[in-house]
Amino acid sequence: MTTSKSYKDLSVLRESLILSKQIVNPVTGDRMTIICSSADSNGEYLKIQFDLPPGAKGSPLHYHGSMRETFEVISGSLTMELGKKRNKKILRSGNKVNVYPGMHHSFWNESDDWVTFISEMYPAGNFEQFITAWYGLGIDGKVNQDGVPTNLLQLALIVQKSDTTIVGQSPFIQKLVLNGLAKIGQILKVDRTLAKYWS
Repeated sequence: MTTSKSYKDLSVLRESLILSKQIVNPVTGDRMTIICSSADSNGEYLKIQFDLPPGAKGSPLHYHGSMRETFEVISGSLTMELGKKRNKKILRSGNKVNVYPGMHHSFWNESDDWVTFISEMYPAGNFEQFITAWYGLGIDGKVNQDGVPTNLLQLALIVQKSDTTIVGQSPFIQKLVLNGLAKIGQILKVDRTLAKYWS
């Protein structure tokens, strides 16, 4: 009897700890819960639960240079573009997809209900810094109506952490502009304004 109560108490405690790590972006309405941080896994992977409201835009078509990502839907339906433009796939509860380095992908919620999915990134890299700063700037009101940071130097510094290239724009030009703006951001110590999101 005591044993089963202890397990139940542990389950409730775990749930409350997970919810205490939940971050809500007030601009987009998206919610993020870090289940396993990069520190918890010694950089091997990062595990995040995302909750997107109806009509959430998610992300534009992009790819990662060295990071593998998985998407597993827990509830609702998540629309994804995989491999190439207009190759649309709808993931429902229990569906999982692997996205390998270099594979084009985007996601959004085109349904009338919330969607909850878990994303894992291998290796974790600096993606956690990217996503916590993205949400943090939203909380601090430093983003536009689409949730994109308005300060170009801050934007460059955090996107540089994401190992992400947007499809449809020259990767060379993107890298050149991004690295240039990030360097200016470091010289002007703009990176210090982001440190609070990374601690």
